Amino acid sequence: MGVAIRVAGEGDREPVVRLLDEAFQDDPVSRWVFPGDAYRRTTHHRLMAAFTDIVLAEGRIDVTEDGAACALWLSVPAPDGAGEHADGHAEDEGPAQLRAAVDPDNERVELIGRLTADIHPAGRAHEYLWMIAVAPQRQGEGLGSALIETVLDRCDREALPAYLEASSARSRTLYERLGFTLVGRPLDLPDGPRMWPMWRDPQSA
Repeated sequence: MGVAIRVAGEGDREPVVRLLDEAFQDDPVSRWVFPGDAYRRTTHHRLMAAFTDIVLAEGRIDVTEDGAACALWLSVPAPDGAGEHADGHAEDEGPAQLRAAVDPDNERVELIGRLTADIHPAGRAHEYLWMIAVAPQRQGEGLGSALIETVLDRCDREALPAYLEASSARSRTLYERLGFTLVGRPLDLPDGPRMWPMWRDPQSA
């Protein structure tokens, strides 16, 4: 049986935020941004809420019908020369505004936004998988792959590339199976983990 997937709406905001918060509590990058288990448990959800709001407004969130998995996508246009990063936010303002809204004393909230923007490929329109989350108790069932493949099938039909940053070696392996390859050099966060920028060109049938 296939995985039933639908596009999330405003009414799905809170469940999506809870899912992202739960799924990323032990993610290496989340642990770096919010060091300390107690601190992360009380603060991490604010960043997930901010991400959810951005993508609900500017992109698309796909969710499985049972709410066990979700994927946050942005459609990135070709550059227009207006001084914006590939994610569509103004070059200097977005990360600082995010930090101010989420955790003003935590410079890593701003830094992760700036560093990932710096490595984001420019020059071609593409689909950007910002985040994907699967409930911890449902991991290994193929839900994440189903969510991604739905969009990759469309990318192939429309001759669009796709891009993401893998935040763990495990997720990098999954993305490689789906046709993504490393683009440029990995990003080593200061005193923190490694991230892998990955690109997938559209594939012919």
